Amino acid sequence: MHLSRNLLLASAVSLLLSGATFAQSSMAPDTSSTNGGVSAADRQFMDKAAQGGMAEVELGQLAEQNGQSADVKSFGKRMVDDHTKANDQLKQLASQKDVTLPTNLDAKDQATKDRLSKLQGAAFDKAYMHDMVTDHRKDVAEFKHESMAAKDPAVKNFASTTLPTLESHLQEAEKIVPAMSGSAMSKSGAAGTMAQQH
Repeated sequence: MHLSRNLLLASAVSLLLSGATFAQSSMAPDTSSTNGGVSAADRQFMDKAAQGGMAEVELGQLAEQNGQSADVKSFGKRMVDDHTKANDQLKQLASQKDVTLPTNLDAKDQATKDRLSKLQGAAFDKAYMHDMVTDHRKDVAEFKHESMAAKDPAVKNFASTTLPTLESHLQEAEKIVPAMSGSAMSKSGAAGTMAQQH
């Protein structure tokens, strides 16, 4: 009788312990040791940031070649410089966290590059700067969210320190767009370019 009570007690303790372990693992499934402990959401952010950063560099190079306005060319150069620096920081972070980043543009960014590479001068300037405003609004929102919501402190720090640069890019892009509105194309030409983008 005494032996069976001890056996019962031991099995109850064992059940409790395994239940606690299960509860612990089910509470935080996205911080598993895969990818160096980086959560699925943080990893997704890193992937998107890597692809977006590559796109900004390649489109910036296009702006330096195909742009007409000195402001657009200068903005393109800034994109190349700033995003190359941010991309290098992200690669270093990914290496520390054992995360493999994409090395090619995604289909959407490749399509944008293909479309812009066919344009020259004023037509390029309008289309490129329109894309830069749209992209940077989205980027600022995503980096702002990650700077508050990231689970990994190093990923959170990358988002926080990169955010002011992206906000500065957006402000600059928003200043350049209205300055070009009178000079580049007629309204019908602009509408045609907009239609091509969608």
